[in-house]
Amino acid sequence: MTGIRPRTLSVLLVEDSRLLTERLRETIAAAGAQLAGSVDTEAAAVASLKHRPIDVVLLDLHLRGGTGFGVLRSINDGGVGKVVPIVLTNHDLGEYRRAAAALGARYFLDKLRDFERLPEILGQVGAEFDSTPSEQATLSEEAKPGEPSNARGSELTRAAGLSC
Repeated sequence: MTGIRPRTLSVLLVEDSRLLTERLRETIAAAGAQLAGSVDTEAAAVASLKHRPIDVVLLDLHLRGGTGFGVLRSINDGGVGKVVPIVLTNHDLGEYRRAAAALGARYFLDKLRDFERLPEILGQVGAEFDSTPSEQATLSEEAKPGEPSNARGSELTRAAGLSC
């Protein structure tokens, strides 16, 4: 064992439900990640991403102001560093899944059905950040249409709801 301690994931929570925000704070902490901030609008999320290093953005699609899609677009436009977007929403529609995946969402989770998967997913993302750069990949590299390149790519494809 090398004695190197894995770094703690920094998570920005973008959610407009106060009740769910409290539950997610607990879940993030229990997963060993650090809550870097909690915001409830697209504008606040984009500002937070530009002003501090964030590893993971956990976001709802429908916000008090703006949308999670706008946050995903901002991440795609660059200038925010390497960020892993995870969508957690009540709006589990195929067109939303496809749009989120096209904008770079790494996971698309239904709040009711998939909430309990969040600690495991944060652990997987944390392991990727701890790996060497050559082992890290993006959704587009892992899950090309029709040909997932590895088991993790298949998981991401299923999580994104893609029928490739």
